[in-house]
Amino acid sequence: MKYYENVFPLILYILGSILLVVLIILVIKMIKTLKKVDTAIDDYNEKAKKLNGVFSIIDTATDTISSVSDKIVSGIIKGIGGVFKKKGKSVENEED
Repeated sequence: MKYYENVFPLILYILGSILLVVLIILVIKMIKTLKKVDTAIDDYNEKAKKLNGVFSIIDTATDTISSVSDKIVSGIIKGIGGVFKKKGKSVENEED
């Protein structure tokens, strides 16, 4: 029994030390990986900032085209509405 009382704490200390070393190694690798990820994200952010000008030009062009097409459609609808109103009034005048 005394043999087990001396051996088990020794085994636990050895396994605890191994676990501590493994965890330290994993943390160091994780820190290196996070530094690489941070560098990559900074690079992507710089590229995105460079492309913001292009996207704003595309957005402005899209807004302009949309407003022009809205005006054209509005004019066509008013023209068609005017034609039908004139025909409706002439039909009412003929019935009187």
